[in-house]
Amino acid sequence: MIGARKTVTTMIAGAAFAMLAAFASPEAGSAFAASEVRVVVNGTAITSGDVAKRQAFLRLQHQNADAKAAEEQLIDQTLKQQEIARVRMSVSTDDVNASFARFAAGNKLTTDQMTQILDRAGVGVDHFKAFIAVQMSWPRLVNARYGANNRMSNADLVSRMMENKQKPETTEYILQQMIFVVPASKKGIVGQRKSEAEASRSKYPGCDQARVFAATMRDVSVRDLGRVLAPELPAEWKPLVEQAKGNTTATRVTDRGVEYIAICSQRQVSDDQAAEMVFRQEDLDKAKAGKNAPPENPNAKKYLDELRNKAQIMRP
Repeated sequence: MIGARKTVTTMIAGAAFAMLAAFASPEAGSAFAASEVRVVVNGTAITSGDVAKRQAFLRLQHQNADAKAAEEQLIDQTLKQQEIARVRMSVSTDDVNASFARFAAGNKLTTDQMTQILDRAGVGVDHFKAFIAVQMSWPRLVNARYGANNRMSNADLVSRMMENKQKPETTEYILQQMIFVVPASKKGIVGQRKSEAEASRSKYPGCDQARVFAATMRDVSVRDLGRVLAPELPAEWKPLVEQAKGNTTATRVTDRGVEYIAICSQRQVSDDQAAEMVFRQEDLDKAKAGKNAPPENPNAKKYLDELRNKAQIMRP
């Protein structure tokens, strides 16, 4: 779900200009020496090559690029990746590729040109896409665990409503997610599972009977998403939900399998929570336009600190 957070574009604002400079500089992407393990996080190794790539990435963002800073960032990223994998809430490869393409287009570059620039700068496209995947997936885990608790103060909310002259209205959805599971070892059956998911949409009996319905099919799981306001819809699902004909969306292939969203109900609401979500989305849109980014959800740090406290982090 969408929460108060820095977008991928905001996180690397201004990096493209440094990337262009790096592209013109032949020494920017010097070859790395043979990698050695620098840190092991719950059994996952972070090598000197990984650290060098992150240092190069930090330089593109005009941030502190010493080895210690890069190492700490990679430890945090690894912990997030492990937790994302554990709860199976990663965005799909297609989502990451689409975000990468949008970032390139936003900087008037093709994806091939962006890839060349990242390689020349010593970052590499895989390193950058891994960063994008975590930036897209992590806020969902935080919101799923804690809810949207980074609330506006009553004073701020009232002030914004006074500016607008009236309380804004938005759409409230009650949603359910149908997942036709595709194991990682059986990606060859995606086409078959997609056909099964598409066929099931016309027979979908409604949210109350969804679990009984799912039990009649092979490897189908149901997730109750509950109340979701329009501004909270994840970017990859938003157009499908808004353009849905009937009570189900079109299908999407994700890392979990083939999925679609069932719309249990929808209505227009104008309560305080809806108003806050509308205002938050306005702030996020301003951030995407290059204005100030909204504050990061404080629960993100709380969650990460908990993962760090439980982790086995060893430096050989």
